[in-house]
Amino acid sequence: MYRTSGLILAGVFVAFTSENRRTPIVVSTGSAESTVSSLLAQGTAPASGPLAAQDLAALLSAARGVPPLICAFAAQSIGNGGWGWYDAPASPVASEISSRIRDFGRERLGASDVRLLLDSLSSTDACVRELSVRLLGRQRDSTIVSGLVERLESRTPETREVAALGLGAVGAKNAVDPLMRTLRDAAPGVRANSAWALGHIQDGRALRPIMDLLRDEDARVREAAAVAIGRMDSSTAVEALIRVVREDTSPAVRRSAAWALGQLEARSAVDVLIAVLRQDADARVREMAAWALGTMDTRSAAPGLIGALRRDSSDAVRETAAWALGNVGDRTAVDILGDAVKSDKSARVRGTAAWALGQLDPKDAPRGLIGALTDDDDDVRLKSAWALGQIGDSAAVSAIRTALRTEKSDRARKAQIRALLRSGGRSEAVLTDLLKSSDPEVREAAVRGLAGSNGFNPWPWPWPRPRPTP
Repeated sequence: MYRTSGLILAGVFVAFTSENRRTPIVVSTGSAESTVSSLLAQGTAPASGPLAAQDLAALLSAARGVPPLICAFAAQSIGNGGWGWYDAPASPVASEISSRIRDFGRERLGASDVRLLLDSLSSTDACVRELSVRLLGRQRDSTIVSGLVERLESRTPETREVAALGLGAVGAKNAVDPLMRTLRDAAPGVRANSAWALGHIQDGRALRPIMDLLRDEDARVREAAAVAIGRMDSSTAVEALIRVVREDTSPAVRRSAAWALGQLEARSAVDVLIAVLRQDADARVREMAAWALGTMDTRSAAPGLIGALRRDSSDAVRETAAWALGNVGDRTAVDILGDAVKSDKSARVRGTAAWALGQLDPKDAPRGLIGALTDDDDDVRLKSAWALGQIGDSAAVSAIRTALRTEKSDRARKAQIRALLRSGGRSEAVLTDLLKSSDPEVREAAVRGLAGSNGFNPWPWPWPRPRPTP
C-alpha cells in the first residue's frame, strides 16, 4: 500500500510541476487520495502551450522540498539518459531510489494495490483518475479487466471515460462487446476513448460501429475513430476515410484520416492525398498527406511530392516530402532532391533530401549533393557523404578529398572516408595521406582500403526525423 501511495504521489508531482505555486509541497501520512487532493489544492490548473521559461521556473520552484521518491519519478519522466542513466553512481537523488523505480516496471501490483487504484478511478480529482488508470494499464490481470468493465456502467461519465482508457491500455480482448456499447455513450469522451481502446484491441467486429463515428458531432470522437480504423488493417473503411480527409472541418481529424490511409497503404487514395498535399490550409495535414504517400510504394505519388518539396511553405512538409520521395523510389526526383540539398533554407530538409538521394542510388551524383559536403550543418554533411558512398560516383572523389581536409565532425569524416573509398578513391597518394592522419579511425579506414575492403564501416545509416503520428 505504501508503495502505491508513493507512486501516485510521484505521478502527481510529474503532472503538477508546470503549475505556478508559491507554497511548498507537504506530504501527509494519510490515504493516497487525501494526500493527492491536499497537494492539488495548493495549485491551479497547468497552463497550456509549449514549455516556456516561466514554466521551467515554476517546475524548479515546485521541486523544492519534494521527497526523494517523488523527485526520482519526476526525473524519470524527463528520460534524457537512455541506457545506463540509472547506473550513475552519484545522481542528486539516492541511487537506491532510482533502482527501486527501475525495478517497479517488472513488479506486479498486489491485490490491495489493484483495489486502491480501481477505487481511485471514481475520484472527483482528475489527476488521481489519470494516474490510477496509467498504473493499472501497465498490468494485464483479470481482476483489473473485470473492474474496468464494471466501471464502464458507472453513472459518472468521467469514470466511464477512464475505464475505457484503461481497457485499451491493457488490450482486453474480452472487453470488445462492452466497449462497442459505449461507442453510443452520451458523453463524447467516453465515445472517443472507447473507439481508441477498440483500435488498440483490433477486433474486426468493431470496425463498422467505429466507422459510424466518423460522422460524430464531436471532433475528438471523429479523430479517435479515424486512428482506430487505421490500426485495424482493413480496406473496408478507405472510402469513408477519403471523405473525411477531403471534407472534415477539423484539421486534427483530417490529419488522422490521412494517417489512417497511410497505415492502410490505400493506393486508391493517392490522387486525393496529392490534392490534400497541394490544397489543405493546415500544414500538419499536408505533412501527414506526404507521409501517407510515402508509405504506399507507388511512383504515381512522385509528382505531388515533388511539387510539395519545391513549393510548400512549411519546412516539415518539405522534409516529409523529401523522405517520401526517397521511400517511393522514383528516380525522376533526383534533380529536384539535388536542388533541395543545395538550396533549401532548412537544414533538416537539406539533410533528408541528401538521405533520399542515397536511397534512390542514382547513376550520377547531383551537383547539389557533392556541394553539400561543405554545408554549414554537420548533419547535412554527414548525410551527403553517406549518400555519396551509396552512389559511388567517381566524379565526387576530388570534392570528398577536399572536404576531408577541413572536416571537424568525426561522424561526417567517417562517412566521407567511406564515400571516398566506395567512389574509387583508392590511389596510393590518397590512402597514404589518410595513413598520416592523427585520427586512429581514419588510419584504420585507410588500412582497410589498402586491403581492398569495402566493409570497413557501413555506418552511419542516417534516417530522417521520426515519422509523424496522429
